[in-house]
This record gives sequence, C-alpha cells and structure tokens, in this order.
Amino acid sequence: MSIFPLPMFEDDADPARRDAMTLEEQLAATQAPSTLVVRFGRTKMIGEYECNSSIRAGCGSKLVVRTHRGIELATLLTTTCPNSGCPTSVSRKEMLGYIDASGGKDYPFYDRGRVLRIAESEDMRTFDERAGDARRLASRCRELSKFYNLEMKVVDAEMTLEAERGIVFFHSESRVDFRELAQELGSEFRCRIDMRQVGSRDEARLVADYERCGQHCCCKSFLKVLKPVSMRSAKQQKATLDPLKISGRCGRLMCCLRYEDQTYKELKAKLPHRKTRVGTMQGPGIVVDGQILTQLVRVRLDDGRDIAVPLEELMDPDSCPAIGEVDVSAFPQPDEDDRIPPAKDKPGQRQGKGKRRRRRKGGKPGGPQHADRSPGESTGGSGGSGGKKRRRRRRKGSGDGGAPGTAQASADGGQGKKRRRRRRRRGGKGGGDGAASPSSPPAD
Repeated sequence: MSIFPLPMFEDDADPARRDAMTLEEQLAATQAPSTLVVRFGRTKMIGEYECNSSIRAGCGSKLVVRTHRGIELATLLTTTCPNSGCPTSVSRKEMLGYIDASGGKDYPFYDRGRVLRIAESEDMRTFDERAGDARRLASRCRELSKFYNLEMKVVDAEMTLEAERGIVFFHSESRVDFRELAQELGSEFRCRIDMRQVGSRDEARLVADYERCGQHCCCKSFLKVLKPVSMRSAKQQKATLDPLKISGRCGRLMCCLRYEDQTYKELKAKLPHRKTRVGTMQGPGIVVDGQILTQLVRVRLDDGRDIAVPLEELMDPDSCPAIGEVDVSAFPQPDEDDRIPPAKDKPGQRQGKGKRRRRRKGGKPGGPQHADRSPGESTGGSGGSGGKKRRRRRRKGSGDGGAPGTAQASADGGQGKKRRRRRRRRGGKGGGDGAASPSSPPAD
C-alpha cells in the first residue's frame, strides 16, 4: 500500500508554519484515531474496529479485540484517522480503495467488532496456552478422523483467547460428514468447534514458510485473495513449461505468474501477429517472432535474412524501401554463430502421409517396382496392398489361391503351420506354403 504524506502533519512538523495554524487545525492534528486496523487469526484476516480515545497504541502493538469469532489477540497495522500524526497512517478512502483493488468482496475484511485494550503480559501468557491447546486439538482431531474413517487431512487448528471457540482447518477432495467428530471434540475441549474445509493454496498459507525465491510465501505474507492461475500466463511470459519449476509449495501454479500477466497482455497486443507482412528500412518481410518486454520484432526479409526491428521502426510494406535500394553494409550484420541454421529433419522423424501411402503401394508410378508391370497387373492378392501386408495374407491363405479371410483358408493355413513346425523339429527341408513335402513322414 502506498503511503502518502499528510499535509496537516507536514505543516505541524514545520516550526515556521506551526504558529500560522489555527486553533481548530491544532486540535485536529492532535486528535486521537477513531478506528484501528488490525490483523488477527491464522489466516491473517484484516479488521477495522472502533476504539476508545484513551488507547494510545503504535504500529505493531498487540491488542485484545472482539471479533466476529470471539475475543482474540490482534496486531495493530495502521490507524485510519487522517490527522493522527503517524507517518504510516492512511485515510479510510485509501484503505477501502486498496481493498477493492486487492479482491473486493473476496478480501477478508471485517468491521463488526471493537478494540478492547492493549494486550498485557497476562494476555500474552494466555495466548501461549491457547496455542498449546490448538496443537492438542489438531492431534486429537487426527486420531478421531482415523477412528471414524473420514477421508480428510487435518492441516491446522486455532483457539480464541478465552477458549470459547476452536477452529479446525482440514483438506479433503470430497464432502465429509464430520458431525460426530465435531460433537466429540466439543464435549472433550468444552468449546464450540468450527470445521473449515480449505484447498491446496489455503493449506500452503497455513503451513508453508519460504518459497524458492528466498522470500516468505506470498499467500502467507500479504496475498489475501487466491485467484486461479492458468498455464496461459506461463506461455505468454515465455517461462518454462515444466510443472516442477513453475509450481509453488501448494503444488499448483505459482501466484507470482499473475502479477505481470496484465502488463504482458498489454505489451503483446502492440506487437504484430506472426506471418504478417511488414516493412523495414532494409526492405519488406514477414514477421517470424517477437519479444514482448523489449518490443522487438523478428522479421524475415524477402532475401532470406532475419533481422530484429524495434516496434516503432516498422512501416508499411508497400511504401518501404526495396531490398536492392538499401546499402546493407550500413547496417550491423549478425555473426556466423548468430545465424539461424536451416531446418533439418530430425533423425527418426516420420515422413508425410503422402510418402507413406506411396511406399505402401509399392513406390512411385514409373519406379523400379513398376517397370516390368502391366497397367492392369496388381502387386498382390489384395490388388495394390504393400509387400509386408501381402506376405501376411499369403501365410493365412490356402495353397490353391483361396480367398483370404474365409474359414477354409484359415484352417488350411493352420495345418500348414503345424506341418512346417514338425519339419523343423525333425530337420527336414521346407516345401511349398501350406502343402506337405512328398518325402515327409506321415503325421503322428
């Protein structure tokens, strides 16, 4: 949030202008704040609550507040009085504008409550005791979930300052009936139990610490509204598409991909599309690629050269200079190492469908396989099928040229296989396909 200097505070700090202030302006400059903005809870919720004029708290002070959940310990963030005299003070209009820009109605902001007092040492000891009770509550909830065979993962738990309410955060992929579980926990800890189902991102907000950038997770420090992130943002920013490198602690795409998405979208809209014909100082060409941040366009000229042109130097292809009219030596030429090699077929790359069809038919017409063949002669029994396919059909067919696929042909083919197998076992030589040799012994 931007911090703006307050004019009243600046005038009051200047000794030359202090005497020129009226009595009403001096009273307004020393007026105590009417509301305080605090942060409370495990999910770092924000609240603006009224306070007594006798409370003199500074930024970061611990306060005892009454929230919508009960009596809790909160941390003071800022005051909303425009003339409080604190340099970190912001007006209520600026605060509401920040909340509206950060998520609007989805922002966890509450204003129904009150600041009771500044936390004392006894309140801090009670807060530490409630933290221990919350750990026991989470452990007991895990045991009971296994006892009741509930498909849920207990993430964390917390309790209010006066132990009137306990909140359990759990993660589950399906709907869970936890009525018996909550009833047993409430009777054991003598408080009201609230079961809150959270997602993967909220789970990281509760238990995660640091991200790969070395900073605290955004969802744990300042990010209050967790919006979905799509793979389109990573493709548009030309980041790596490896899910392991662009995923956060929650296993989902990192939220920081969304920060610059709008900027990339606006800059990309200015670049021309690929295969668009544009004009340059070196001649007309076609757009091959573009760089979003640097606003450079890679253009392939008509003579085959690739050049990088700034966006503002592009012109109409009809009115640009021709390639022969421009002295190319006046422009910087890329080195041999920077030149893009021509595209080559990768080893093992499959050819086009047309080539495969010609190869199945026995090669191109007029080739060596068609040289001694009459126009009406077919290559096999199926009339135009490939050699490999033809050999398979011969094995399945009968010896007298029976049609493949019939019951008689399949039976003769099976008998032929048995005879050939017997000859191989006895060391005999093979005869014709599907027919036994005259010198072969009778079958057993």
